[in-house]
Amino acid sequence: MLFFFSASAQGDLKQGKWKAALLRKDGFQIPFGLDFKRESGKLVCYVLNGTERMKTEDIISSKDSILIRMPVFESYFRLKAVTKDSLNGVWIKGGSEKDVILPFVASAGKSRFPDTGPAEAKRVAGKWSIEFTRANQTKRPAVGEFIQNGSAVTGSVLTPAGDYRYLEGIVKGDSLLLSTFDGIHALLFAAKINDEGITGYFYSSASVPERFSAMKDDKVRLTAPVTTVKEGSNGKLDFSFKDLEGNVVALQSERYKNKVVVIQLMGSWCPNCMDEMAFLSEYYRKNKNRGVEVIALAYELTTDEARSRKSLQKFQQQFKVQYPMLITGVAVGDPYRTEKTLPQLTEIKVFPTSIILDKNGVVNEINTSFYGPATGQYYIDYKTAFEKRIDALLNAK
Repeated sequence: MLFFFSASAQGDLKQGKWKAALLRKDGFQIPFGLDFKRESGKLVCYVLNGTERMKTEDIISSKDSILIRMPVFESYFRLKAVTKDSLNGVWIKGGSEKDVILPFVASAGKSRFPDTGPAEAKRVAGKWSIEFTRANQTKRPAVGEFIQNGSAVTGSVLTPAGDYRYLEGIVKGDSLLLSTFDGIHALLFAAKINDEGITGYFYSSASVPERFSAMKDDKVRLTAPVTTVKEGSNGKLDFSFKDLEGNVVALQSERYKNKVVVIQLMGSWCPNCMDEMAFLSEYYRKNKNRGVEVIALAYELTTDEARSRKSLQKFQQQFKVQYPMLITGVAVGDPYRTEKTLPQLTEIKVFPTSIILDKNGVVNEINTSFYGPATGQYYIDYKTAFEKRIDALLNAK
Protein backbone atom coordinates (compact mmCIF):
# COMPACT_ATOMS: atom_id res chain seq x y z
CA MET A 1 0.00 0.00 0.00
CA LEU A 2 1.36 3.48 -0.82
CA PHE A 3 0.53 6.70 1.00
CA PHE A 4 1.09 10.06 -0.73
CA PHE A 5 1.04 13.14 1.51
CA SER A 6 2.10 16.72 1.12
CA ALA A 7 5.23 17.49 3.10
CA SER A 8 3.24 19.34 5.76
CA ALA A 9 0.50 16.69 5.94
CA GLN A 10 3.11 13.96 6.25
CA GLY A 11 4.80 15.75 9.10
CA ASP A 12 1.61 16.79 10.91
CA LEU A 13 -0.50 13.63 10.50
CA LYS A 14 -1.33 12.38 13.96
CA GLN A 15 0.39 9.15 14.92
CA GLY A 16 -1.37 6.27 16.63
CA LYS A 17 -4.58 4.39 15.99
CA TRP A 18 -7.34 5.68 13.71
CA LYS A 19 -10.87 4.56 12.98
CA ALA A 20 -11.50 4.29 9.23
CA ALA A 21 -14.87 3.53 7.66
CA LEU A 22 -16.47 2.95 4.27
CA LEU A 23 -19.91 4.56 3.92
CA ARG A 24 -22.69 2.61 2.22
CA LYS A 25 -25.71 4.27 0.57
CA ASP A 26 -28.03 2.61 3.09
CA GLY A 27 -26.32 4.48 5.94
CA PHE A 28 -24.30 1.58 7.31
CA GLN A 29 -20.57 1.98 7.84
CA ILE A 30 -17.95 -0.74 7.40
CA PRO A 31 -15.23 0.21 9.92
CA PHE A 32 -11.64 -0.94 10.29
CA GLY A 33 -8.48 0.21 12.04
CA LEU A 34 -5.36 2.07 10.95
CA ASP A 35 -2.20 2.68 12.97
CA PHE A 36 0.26 5.39 11.91
CA LYS A 37 3.77 5.22 13.34
CA ARG A 38 7.28 6.50 12.75
CA GLU A 39 9.83 3.73 12.41
CA SER A 40 13.49 4.51 11.69
CA GLY A 41 12.47 8.08 10.92
CA LYS A 42 9.85 7.07 8.35
CA LEU A 43 6.08 7.26 8.61
CA VAL A 44 4.52 3.81 8.25
CA CYS A 45 0.94 2.60 8.48
CA TYR A 46 -0.72 -0.65 9.52
CA VAL A 47 -4.22 -1.81 8.53
CA LEU A 48 -5.65 -3.53 11.61
CA ASN A 49 -8.08 -6.45 11.70
CA GLY A 50 -8.02 -8.79 14.69
CA THR A 51 -4.45 -10.06 15.06
CA GLU A 52 -3.49 -9.05 11.50
CA ARG A 53 -1.35 -5.95 10.95
CA MET A 54 -0.83 -5.20 7.25
CA LYS A 55 2.19 -2.90 7.01
CA THR A 56 2.99 -0.21 4.46
CA GLU A 57 6.23 1.77 4.45
CA ASP A 58 6.13 3.77 1.18
CA ILE A 59 5.17 7.42 1.71
CA ILE A 60 5.51 9.98 -1.09
CA SER A 61 4.42 13.64 -1.06
CA SER A 62 1.98 15.07 -3.60
CA LYS A 63 0.39 18.43 -2.66
CA ASP A 64 -2.46 17.91 -0.16
CA SER A 65 -3.84 14.73 -1.74
CA ILE A 66 -3.44 11.22 -0.36
CA LEU A 67 -3.40 8.07 -2.47
CA ILE A 68 -3.53 4.79 -0.55
CA ARG A 69 -2.91 1.80 -2.78
CA MET A 70 -3.24 -1.73 -1.43
CA PRO A 71 -0.10 -3.83 -1.88
CA VAL A 72 -1.80 -6.75 -3.64
CA PHE A 73 -5.26 -5.95 -4.97
CA GLU A 74 -6.65 -3.49 -7.55
CA SER A 75 -7.90 -1.36 -4.68
CA TYR A 76 -6.97 2.14 -3.54
CA PHE A 77 -8.11 5.29 -1.72
CA ARG A 78 -8.17 8.87 -3.02
CA LEU A 79 -8.24 11.12 0.03
CA LYS A 80 -7.71 14.60 1.44
CA ALA A 81 -6.12 15.39 4.79
CA VAL A 82 -8.84 17.63 6.27
CA THR A 83 -6.83 18.13 9.47
CA LYS A 84 -3.93 16.30 11.10
CA ASP A 85 -6.44 13.86 12.62
CA SER A 86 -9.11 13.66 9.90
CA LEU A 87 -9.17 12.14 6.40
CA ASN A 88 -11.93 11.76 3.83
CA GLY A 89 -12.39 10.74 0.22
CA VAL A 90 -13.31 7.54 -1.65
CA TRP A 91 -12.29 3.89 -1.85
CA ILE A 92 -12.08 2.47 -5.37
CA LYS A 93 -11.98 -1.27 -6.16
CA GLY A 94 -11.35 -2.50 -9.69
CA GLY A 95 -14.04 -4.71 -11.19
CA SER A 96 -14.55 -6.83 -14.29
CA GLU A 97 -16.87 -4.25 -15.89
CA LYS A 98 -16.83 -1.17 -13.66
CA ASP A 99 -15.17 -0.03 -10.46
CA VAL A 100 -16.81 -0.15 -7.04
CA ILE A 101 -16.63 3.27 -5.37
CA LEU A 102 -17.54 4.01 -1.73
CA PRO A 103 -17.05 7.17 0.36
CA PHE A 104 -14.36 6.90 3.05
CA VAL A 105 -13.71 8.75 6.32
CA ALA A 106 -11.09 8.32 9.05
CA SER A 107 -10.52 9.93 12.45
CA ALA A 108 -7.58 9.64 14.81
CA GLY A 109 -7.93 8.26 18.32
CA LYS A 110 -11.28 6.50 17.85
CA SER A 111 -12.22 2.82 18.23
CA ARG A 112 -13.66 0.60 15.51
CA PHE A 113 -16.83 0.05 17.58
CA PRO A 114 -17.07 2.25 20.73
CA ASP A 115 -17.91 0.13 23.78
CA THR A 116 -20.99 1.91 25.10
CA GLY A 117 -22.99 -1.20 25.99
CA PRO A 118 -23.78 -2.60 29.45
CA ALA A 119 -21.10 -4.37 31.46
CA GLU A 120 -22.78 -7.78 30.95
CA ALA A 121 -22.31 -8.70 27.30
CA LYS A 122 -23.98 -11.79 25.86
CA ARG A 123 -21.66 -14.66 24.91
CA VAL A 124 -20.91 -15.58 21.29
CA ALA A 125 -17.65 -17.52 21.73
CA GLY A 126 -17.53 -20.92 20.02
CA LYS A 127 -18.70 -22.50 16.79
CA TRP A 128 -21.90 -21.51 15.00
CA SER A 129 -23.88 -22.96 12.12
CA ILE A 130 -24.82 -20.03 9.88
CA GLU A 131 -27.34 -19.73 7.05
CA PHE A 132 -27.24 -16.73 4.72
CA THR A 133 -30.27 -15.71 2.63
CA ARG A 134 -29.44 -13.91 -0.59
CA ALA A 135 -31.61 -11.18 -2.07
CA ASN A 136 -33.16 -13.77 -4.43
CA GLN A 137 -34.07 -15.89 -1.35
CA THR A 138 -31.61 -18.71 -2.10
CA LYS A 139 -29.63 -20.02 0.86
CA ARG A 140 -25.94 -20.63 1.48
CA PRO A 141 -24.30 -22.29 4.51
CA ALA A 142 -21.37 -21.10 6.62
CA VAL A 143 -19.59 -21.72 9.90
CA GLY A 144 -18.69 -19.04 12.43
CA GLU A 145 -15.73 -19.44 14.82
CA PHE A 146 -15.53 -16.69 17.44
CA ILE A 147 -13.31 -15.86 20.41
CA GLN A 148 -14.66 -13.46 23.05
CA ASN A 149 -12.80 -11.50 25.71
CA GLY A 150 -15.29 -9.42 27.67
CA SER A 151 -17.14 -7.45 25.02
CA ALA A 152 -14.40 -7.84 22.38
CA VAL A 153 -14.91 -10.49 19.68
CA THR A 154 -12.56 -11.83 17.00
CA GLY A 155 -12.74 -14.81 14.65
CA SER A 156 -13.80 -15.68 11.15
CA VAL A 157 -16.67 -17.02 9.06
CA LEU A 158 -16.03 -19.98 6.75
CA THR A 159 -18.06 -20.76 3.64
CA PRO A 160 -17.72 -23.60 1.11
CA ALA A 161 -15.82 -21.13 -1.09
CA GLY A 162 -13.33 -19.84 1.51
CA ASP A 163 -13.22 -17.67 4.63
CA TYR A 164 -13.85 -14.02 5.49
CA ARG A 165 -10.40 -13.66 7.04
CA TYR A 166 -9.84 -11.58 10.20
CA LEU A 167 -13.11 -10.35 11.71
CA GLU A 168 -13.01 -7.99 14.68
CA GLY A 169 -15.84 -6.47 16.66
CA ILE A 170 -17.81 -6.14 19.82
CA VAL A 171 -20.86 -7.33 21.73
CA LYS A 172 -22.95 -4.45 23.14
CA GLY A 173 -25.63 -5.97 25.30
CA ASP A 174 -27.57 -8.13 22.84
CA SER A 175 -26.00 -6.59 19.71
CA LEU A 176 -23.13 -8.12 17.75
CA LEU A 177 -20.99 -6.06 15.38
CA LEU A 178 -18.09 -7.53 13.36
CA SER A 179 -16.15 -6.10 10.43
CA THR A 180 -13.02 -6.46 8.33
CA PHE A 181 -11.19 -4.73 5.50
CA ASP A 182 -8.19 -6.13 3.59
CA GLY A 183 -8.37 -4.30 0.27
CA ILE A 184 -10.98 -6.56 -1.32
CA HIS A 185 -13.03 -7.83 1.62
CA ALA A 186 -15.03 -4.93 3.11
CA LEU A 187 -17.49 -6.71 5.38
CA LEU A 188 -19.87 -5.92 8.22
CA PHE A 189 -22.03 -8.24 10.35
CA ALA A 190 -24.74 -6.44 12.36
CA ALA A 191 -26.92 -8.75 14.43
CA LYS A 192 -28.96 -9.40 17.56
CA ILE A 193 -28.28 -12.19 20.04
CA ASN A 194 -31.22 -13.99 21.64
CA ASP A 195 -32.00 -17.31 23.33
CA GLU A 196 -32.48 -19.04 19.96
CA GLY A 197 -29.21 -17.81 18.42
CA ILE A 198 -28.07 -14.85 16.33
CA THR A 199 -30.00 -13.05 13.58
CA GLY A 200 -28.97 -10.07 11.52
CA TYR A 201 -27.59 -8.75 8.24
CA PHE A 202 -24.34 -9.18 6.34
CA TYR A 203 -22.99 -6.23 4.34
CA SER A 204 -20.27 -6.64 1.69
CA SER A 205 -18.85 -3.39 0.25
CA ALA A 206 -21.66 -1.89 -1.92
CA SER A 207 -23.60 -5.14 -2.46
CA VAL A 208 -27.21 -5.78 -1.44
CA PRO A 209 -27.22 -7.02 2.18
CA GLU A 210 -28.01 -10.63 3.05
CA ARG A 211 -30.02 -11.79 6.05
CA PHE A 212 -28.38 -14.46 8.20
CA SER A 213 -29.21 -16.59 11.18
CA ALA A 214 -26.86 -18.65 13.38
CA MET A 215 -27.27 -21.47 15.86
CA LYS A 216 -24.60 -22.74 18.27
CA ASP A 217 -23.30 -26.06 16.95
CA ASP A 218 -19.91 -27.51 17.94
CA LYS A 219 -20.22 -30.30 15.36
CA VAL A 220 -21.19 -28.26 12.28
CA ARG A 221 -19.28 -29.11 9.10
CA LEU A 222 -19.17 -27.68 5.60
CA THR A 223 -19.33 -29.72 2.41
CA ALA A 224 -16.53 -28.74 0.02
CA PRO A 225 -17.31 -28.14 -3.66
CA VAL A 226 -16.17 -31.03 -5.86
CA THR A 227 -13.86 -30.81 -8.85
CA THR A 228 -12.52 -34.09 -10.24
CA VAL A 229 -10.65 -35.54 -13.20
CA LYS A 230 -13.12 -36.42 -15.95
CA GLU A 231 -14.01 -40.04 -16.52
CA GLY A 232 -11.99 -41.60 -19.30
CA SER A 233 -9.01 -39.37 -18.61
CA ASN A 234 -5.63 -40.88 -17.78
CA GLY A 235 -5.46 -38.58 -14.76
CA LYS A 236 -2.93 -36.26 -16.37
CA LEU A 237 -3.17 -32.56 -17.22
CA ASP A 238 -1.64 -30.73 -20.16
CA PHE A 239 -1.29 -26.96 -20.46
CA SER A 240 1.08 -24.18 -21.49
CA PHE A 241 0.64 -20.47 -20.71
CA LYS A 242 2.81 -17.36 -20.53
CA ASP A 243 4.48 -16.36 -17.28
CA LEU A 244 4.77 -12.73 -16.11
CA GLU A 245 7.87 -12.21 -18.27
CA GLY A 246 6.11 -13.47 -21.39
CA ASN A 247 7.83 -16.86 -21.49
CA VAL A 248 5.74 -19.92 -22.32
CA VAL A 249 5.74 -22.49 -19.48
CA ALA A 250 4.49 -26.01 -20.27
CA LEU A 251 3.54 -28.60 -17.68
CA GLN A 252 5.10 -31.29 -19.89
CA SER A 253 8.54 -29.63 -19.86
CA GLU A 254 11.68 -31.23 -18.37
CA ARG A 255 11.42 -29.04 -15.25
CA TYR A 256 8.38 -30.95 -13.99
CA LYS A 257 9.30 -34.52 -14.92
CA ASN A 258 9.59 -36.89 -11.97
CA LYS A 259 8.56 -34.07 -9.62
CA VAL A 260 5.61 -33.66 -7.27
CA VAL A 261 3.79 -30.65 -8.70
CA VAL A 262 1.26 -28.38 -6.96
CA ILE A 263 -0.95 -26.39 -9.34
CA GLN A 264 -2.55 -23.37 -7.69
CA LEU A 265 -5.71 -22.04 -9.37
CA MET A 266 -5.95 -18.42 -8.24
CA GLY A 267 -6.65 -14.81 -9.10
CA SER A 268 -5.23 -11.47 -7.98
CA TRP A 269 -8.77 -10.40 -7.00
CA CYS A 270 -9.07 -13.26 -4.46
CA PRO A 271 -8.24 -12.63 -0.76
CA ASN A 272 -8.06 -16.33 0.12
CA CYS A 273 -5.66 -16.79 -2.81
CA MET A 274 -3.49 -14.18 -1.10
CA ASP A 275 -3.35 -16.30 2.06
CA GLU A 276 -2.72 -19.49 0.11
CA MET A 277 0.06 -17.84 -1.89
CA ALA A 278 1.73 -16.65 1.31
CA PHE A 279 1.72 -20.27 2.53
CA LEU A 280 2.76 -21.88 -0.77
CA SER A 281 5.50 -19.35 -1.45
CA GLU A 282 7.12 -19.97 1.93
CA TYR A 283 6.66 -23.73 1.57
CA TYR A 284 8.29 -23.71 -1.89
CA ARG A 285 11.30 -21.70 -0.72
CA LYS A 286 11.93 -24.27 2.01
CA ASN A 287 11.22 -27.42 -0.04
CA LYS A 288 12.06 -26.74 -3.70
CA ASN A 289 15.27 -28.75 -3.46
CA ARG A 290 13.34 -31.86 -2.38
CA GLY A 291 11.73 -32.46 -5.78
CA VAL A 292 8.54 -30.41 -5.41
CA GLU A 293 7.37 -27.71 -7.83
CA VAL A 294 4.51 -25.18 -7.75
CA ILE A 295 2.76 -23.48 -10.68
CA ALA A 296 0.12 -20.75 -10.28
CA LEU A 297 -2.57 -20.51 -12.96
CA ALA A 298 -4.25 -17.09 -12.82
CA TYR A 299 -7.86 -16.41 -13.79
CA GLU A 300 -8.19 -12.64 -13.76
CA LEU A 301 -11.13 -10.22 -13.85
CA THR A 302 -10.63 -9.49 -17.56
CA THR A 303 -8.61 -10.81 -20.51
CA ASP A 304 -6.49 -7.62 -20.56
CA GLU A 305 -3.00 -9.14 -20.39
CA ALA A 306 -1.25 -5.95 -19.28
CA ARG A 307 -3.75 -5.40 -16.46
CA SER A 308 -3.46 -9.02 -15.37
CA ARG A 309 0.33 -8.91 -15.38
CA LYS A 310 0.41 -5.72 -13.31
CA SER A 311 -1.94 -7.15 -10.67
CA LEU A 312 -0.14 -10.49 -10.49
CA GLN A 313 3.24 -8.79 -10.13
CA LYS A 314 1.96 -7.31 -6.86
CA PHE A 315 1.38 -10.84 -5.56
CA GLN A 316 4.79 -11.92 -6.83
CA GLN A 317 6.58 -9.05 -5.09
CA GLN A 318 4.56 -9.05 -1.87
CA PHE A 319 5.12 -12.77 -1.19
CA LYS A 320 8.52 -13.16 -2.89
CA VAL A 321 7.11 -15.85 -5.18
CA GLN A 322 9.86 -17.93 -6.82
CA TYR A 323 7.63 -20.31 -8.81
CA PRO A 324 5.99 -19.48 -12.17
CA MET A 325 2.78 -17.47 -12.18
CA LEU A 326 1.00 -18.07 -15.49
CA ILE A 327 -1.65 -15.89 -17.10
CA THR A 328 -4.33 -18.18 -18.53
CA GLY A 329 -5.90 -15.36 -20.56
CA VAL A 330 -9.33 -16.60 -19.49
CA ALA A 331 -11.48 -14.38 -17.26
CA VAL A 332 -12.69 -15.83 -13.99
CA GLY A 333 -16.27 -15.03 -15.01
CA ASP A 334 -16.04 -16.99 -18.27
CA PRO A 335 -18.52 -19.89 -18.04
CA TYR A 336 -16.14 -21.99 -20.15
CA ARG A 337 -13.04 -21.23 -18.06
CA THR A 338 -12.47 -24.93 -17.26
CA GLU A 339 -12.88 -26.18 -20.83
CA LYS A 340 -10.55 -23.45 -22.13
CA THR A 341 -7.76 -24.09 -19.64
CA LEU A 342 -8.00 -27.52 -17.99
CA PRO A 343 -10.43 -29.58 -20.11
CA GLN A 344 -9.38 -32.77 -18.33
CA LEU A 345 -11.27 -31.59 -15.21
CA THR A 346 -14.89 -31.17 -14.26
CA GLU A 347 -15.97 -27.62 -13.43
CA ILE A 348 -13.58 -25.39 -11.45
CA LYS A 349 -15.94 -24.13 -8.74
CA VAL A 350 -13.88 -22.12 -6.24
CA PHE A 351 -10.70 -20.10 -5.95
CA PRO A 352 -8.25 -21.04 -4.69
CA THR A 353 -8.25 -24.67 -5.77
CA SER A 354 -5.04 -26.69 -5.53
CA ILE A 355 -4.21 -29.74 -7.66
CA ILE A 356 -1.43 -32.09 -6.55
CA LEU A 357 0.28 -34.28 -9.13
CA ASP A 358 2.43 -37.29 -8.22
CA LYS A 359 5.88 -37.90 -9.73
CA ASN A 360 4.25 -39.59 -12.72
CA GLY A 361 2.18 -36.48 -13.47
CA VAL A 362 -1.08 -38.09 -12.34
CA VAL A 363 -3.60 -36.08 -10.31
CA ASN A 364 -3.39 -37.29 -6.71
CA GLU A 365 -5.67 -34.74 -5.04
CA ILE A 366 -7.85 -31.75 -5.89
CA ASN A 367 -8.39 -29.57 -2.81
CA THR A 368 -11.22 -27.03 -2.86
CA SER A 369 -11.31 -26.18 0.85
CA PHE A 370 -8.38 -23.93 1.70
CA TYR A 371 -8.95 -21.89 4.87
CA GLY A 372 -6.43 -19.22 5.85
CA PRO A 373 -4.64 -18.22 9.07
CA ALA A 374 -7.63 -16.29 10.44
CA THR A 375 -9.49 -19.62 10.86
CA GLY A 376 -7.12 -21.00 13.50
CA GLN A 377 -7.29 -24.78 13.76
CA TYR A 378 -8.75 -25.13 10.25
CA TYR A 379 -5.58 -23.54 8.85
CA ILE A 380 -3.31 -25.67 11.02
CA ASP A 381 -5.13 -28.81 9.92
CA TYR A 382 -4.86 -27.78 6.26
CA LYS A 383 -1.11 -27.21 6.46
CA THR A 384 -0.56 -30.47 8.32
CA ALA A 385 -2.54 -32.50 5.77
CA PHE A 386 -0.85 -30.74 2.83
CA GLU A 387 2.67 -31.34 4.11
CA LYS A 388 1.90 -34.97 4.99
CA ARG A 389 0.55 -35.65 1.49
CA ILE A 390 3.52 -34.01 -0.25
CA ASP A 391 5.96 -35.92 1.96
CA ALA A 392 4.26 -39.21 1.11
CA LEU A 393 4.39 -38.48 -2.64
CA LEU A 394 8.04 -37.44 -2.47
CA ASN A 395 8.93 -40.64 -0.63
CA ALA A 396 6.97 -42.89 -2.99
CA LYS A 397 9.03 -45.07 -5.33
